[in-house]
Amino acid sequence: MGRSGVGPRTTEEHADHFSARLLNAAKAFLVRRDEGKTMIAGYPWFLDWGRDTLICARGLLSAGMTDEVKQILVTFARFEENGTLPNTIHGEDASNRDTSDAPLWFGIVCEELAKLEQASTLPASAKMPEPLYSQRIDGRGRTIADVLRSIATHYRDGTPNGIGMDPESALIWSPGHFTWMDTNHPAGTPREGYPIEIQVLWIRLLLQLERIDTKADGAPWGALANRAEASLQKYFWLEDRGYFADLLIAERDEPPSAARVDDALRSNCLLVVGLGLVAGAQARRCVEAALRYLVVPGALRSLAPLPVSPALPIYGSDGRLLNDPTEPYFGRYEGDEDTRRKPAYHNGTAWTWTFPAFCEALARAWDFAPEAVATARAYLGGMERLMNEGCLGQVPEILDGDAPHRQRGCDAQAWGVTEALRVWRLLPSFRR
Repeated sequence: MGRSGVGPRTTEEHADHFSARLLNAAKAFLVRRDEGKTMIAGYPWFLDWGRDTLICARGLLSAGMTDEVKQILVTFARFEENGTLPNTIHGEDASNRDTSDAPLWFGIVCEELAKLEQASTLPASAKMPEPLYSQRIDGRGRTIADVLRSIATHYRDGTPNGIGMDPESALIWSPGHFTWMDTNHPAGTPREGYPIEIQVLWIRLLLQLERIDTKADGAPWGALANRAEASLQKYFWLEDRGYFADLLIAERDEPPSAARVDDALRSNCLLVVGLGLVAGAQARRCVEAALRYLVVPGALRSLAPLPVSPALPIYGSDGRLLNDPTEPYFGRYEGDEDTRRKPAYHNGTAWTWTFPAFCEALARAWDFAPEAVATARAYLGGMERLMNEGCLGQVPEILDGDAPHRQRGCDAQAWGVTEALRVWRLLPSFRR
């Protein structure tokens, strides 16, 4: 017996309990920044990061916190300059703009909030409403739509920090250390070139701009999206392996056609499925590969324990080789920071924030069939165990990739909680 003599929770009661715990945990990260809102990335040592905050905003939307998310969007929109957003914000210092994904996640959140506004105010057949896109963000009169247009235009033509579009393929080139796998000194995962998730987010931004009739001063946004989608299939899909390559390794101004394909199996390929760019057999094979090599209880390995090509050597500050370049998987995040933990951080360490994306991809790959949804919910519900260990009521940043998968990193990490909340609330709505 439990709960003062009452019997065990029913399945539905457990679902509501888990959802309530996640929502309560998420609220601990939402804070005020001046007149707006932002998210603390993690406790005890992170502040607000651009990509983290915007990824977290998706989970807040699932909880109905639309006003708070709109404030987050306005807060970050005010920082937009020449297509860039802050990577981190320290007080009033937003000069660190070494991120190619934060502006694109901004676009995803705008799209999802606009759809919620539409659903609450207009029939499904009506045109997307204007309030979000016409929202003024500063004294210059700029709107959210202006910011989205600025991001896309500068990504296409080139940003001051080096991001740019290859004209032939319409894919986005990213400098090293600009994605969420941004460990440096040593460079554990530089990812200079064309990272898979950047292309997915870029295509979604282009499709959004085409949908809201935001005029381009060149090729139509929709035409660029079609070209980029074709290029993603052409250059990233690995038919013999059944998943999308993580990266096309290329120097600045080197096109994808001349790039080296990085065949490492990483969690990033699941965003192609989760964000709706592929379906059917491709999506299912991608999820099956992740299930076989990346899934651990409550988290997803950042690299499969498999040989990689090309090799990934990691060198210390003294020039010493720190890993096995052909098999760079690190199963434990422990030891000295610069010679052990940084090389492990994105090369096998399991992350909680990507695990819900796996669960979502699983459900989508099988078209939300009841069995797929039930399986995805079973996997995702296993994250509650993490909330009962370590920092009570919170989800940790990372786990060891190897058993027994000890909790590591930040004791409480915002995007692990909010992504779990988002996907947990998504899945029941598709039950048949």
